[in-house]
Amino acid sequence: MKPSQSKKKPTSMPRVLAGKSDAVHDPGRKQRIQHYETAVRLMREGKYEKAKTALEALLLNDAGDLVDRARVHLTACERQMRESAISFQSPEEQYDYAVSLLNTGYYEDAREQFEAILKKHPSVDYAYYGLAVMHSLTSHAEECLEQLGRAIELNPGNRIQARLDSDFQEMFDDPRFTELLYPEVL
Repeated sequence: MKPSQSKKKPTSMPRVLAGKSDAVHDPGRKQRIQHYETAVRLMREGKYEKAKTALEALLLNDAGDLVDRARVHLTACERQMRESAISFQSPEEQYDYAVSLLNTGYYEDAREQFEAILKKHPSVDYAYYGLAVMHSLTSHAEECLEQLGRAIELNPGNRIQARLDSDFQEMFDDPRFTELLYPEVL
């Protein structure tokens, strides 16, 4: 055979695309892949508890061809959680951690820490104050007023601190905020 007379290769689906035909036969595969990708994204963000929950749900709901990958990532999540488990010696130490989360914009994580403090120590005024700040920064006025009111009830000194706290800037024009901080004027 001459070099110019090469045989034509039969046209067939490339090996890489073979998985796409599987989706036609298995409509749940696309959803499983989305759940798997969500779990991996959560891991990359350092949200191991949430990633673990997502991976466990995937495994419970028949992960199909993703079983092995999901198990590997689940093991990695559990290891990371053990290694990075944060333990606090006092509620003040946990509060400082929560404030650092707040200052870096991790509002949901900060809220979880403040609420964890209050679960163990329900009369800790500064955790309510921290929640009030978080709600102010996230424009949740009702929740801010509720938490700040509780913080002031437990420690009237929080009233003075809030008057000077620029984190409540969003609340300065709210008359309910003014009433809370300056009751003697009324």
